[in-house]
Amino acid sequence: MFDAIKSPAGTLWTGDFYNEGINRENLFDKLKEECGVFGVYGHPEASHLCYYGLHALQHRGQESAGICTTDGSQFHYHRDMGLVKEVFDNDKLVSLSGPTAIAHVRYSTAGESKLANAQPLVFKYREGDLAVATNGNIVNAPEIRSRLERQGSIFQTSSDTEVVAHLIARSKHDDIVEAARESLTNLNGAYAFLFMTNDKLIAARDPHGLRPFVLGKLGDAWVFASESCAFDAIGAVYVRDIEPGELLIFDENGMKEDRFAPASKRAVCAMEYIYFSRPDSDIDTINVHSARKRMGRQLAMEAFVDADVVTGVPDSSISAAIGFAEQTGIPYELGLIKNRYTGRTFIQPSQELREQGVKMKLSAVRKVVEGKRVVMIDDSIVRGTTSLRIVNLLREAGAKEVHVRISSPPFKNPCFYGIDTPDRKELIAAQKTIEEIRIAINADSLHFLSKDGLIEAVGRLSEAEGAGHCTACFDNIYPTDVPDVENAAAACGGCD
Repeated sequence: MFDAIKSPAGTLWTGDFYNEGINRENLFDKLKEECGVFGVYGHPEASHLCYYGLHALQHRGQESAGICTTDGSQFHYHRDMGLVKEVFDNDKLVSLSGPTAIAHVRYSTAGESKLANAQPLVFKYREGDLAVATNGNIVNAPEIRSRLERQGSIFQTSSDTEVVAHLIARSKHDDIVEAARESLTNLNGAYAFLFMTNDKLIAARDPHGLRPFVLGKLGDAWVFASESCAFDAIGAVYVRDIEPGELLIFDENGMKEDRFAPASKRAVCAMEYIYFSRPDSDIDTINVHSARKRMGRQLAMEAFVDADVVTGVPDSSISAAIGFAEQTGIPYELGLIKNRYTGRTFIQPSQELREQGVKMKLSAVRKVVEGKRVVMIDDSIVRGTTSLRIVNLLREAGAKEVHVRISSPPFKNPCFYGIDTPDRKELIAAQKTIEEIRIAINADSLHFLSKDGLIEAVGRLSEAEGAGHCTACFDNIYPTDVPDVENAAAACGGCD
């Protein structure tokens, strides 16, 4: 194990990889991924399907991966730290026998980055075996955990997912469906749950539908995923989104559609469309790539600037950059190239490279930007440090002007629903005006997409406020009760 690397800013990372350990620093100033869940009911190669499904969801979490299967009488499971391809090989997958499985990729938004917190979590309770996997965050988990500990519960992890297992174990109901239903009614927050016993698989989505969750079919088997792109990876067919507050039960009698709560104020996370989800995924039947292109078009209409080339910051901003270019007629070019092999490395860079860490991740294409007026499209600005580095990269490559356009509104507030955001005092848009941000990132001009423009671009046909989006990170309007956010960091923990 390497020693912790120190810098004037403090500990950059504490483990073998820069993105391992609770004190890790986001060198590239991007919001951290959430987590991804995948499940199979009724397929003889369930573990292999989970492997491919998790590969498709790898962008949602790169710290750990796990699969738990059941053959009807006992569980088989394997979890470890690392990427999916590092955690599993064919021998491990073959050992995970059974036609039913749940699986998980994790990025910890709270709780330590360690194997004990890797999911699916597996428990023994009075009715047998129970495995749980979730994406999201239970906002009131600390209060529930404290109450359970006073009543004698002993927790084995720092994951708030374990809270739900304790609620199930303490339920007055012996039936797992009724115990899960009762437990879910105690939760406040955003979540997509998969529960598995030796004879049942249960799927549940929070009453606001904050986190995406989809249902599909592969032959006679049912499949479940955080994003529809995982179905494409295994050749499954999308059936529908799991509804907010819905409880789906799968057993030998087939599928039963039920509810644990009525649908509340609809609030799909806007950042799924802006940044987190893969471009080939559909969220509430809206294609992410198409939505991002419309964001770019809308941004061009709101903040046109005369320039020579448009480029996007790879990868999540490419779609918006294409839309901006199409709307303005300014040519789209690959002005920035992403190095895809720096995410996890055993080599700890020198201090000089740490200070210019973005150069490990991005390179400017000199022949494309030299002497040009460049429009740089990015999806968000968090602290502003990476935006400054990328603008300077373009200038060092000879760009004559750099105009920054952001395909989301200013990110001003912490998230409590499964996204790892800094304290509000670290969010540059919460501390500075747009003109002050422009100066701080060394841009010739800076504009953000308006909130109304964002909602129009996504195109969700909903009569709910904000067309049924959660836009709390932009407007401070949270769909559920949250802790005092004036000085709060994101208290996210369900993905751990």
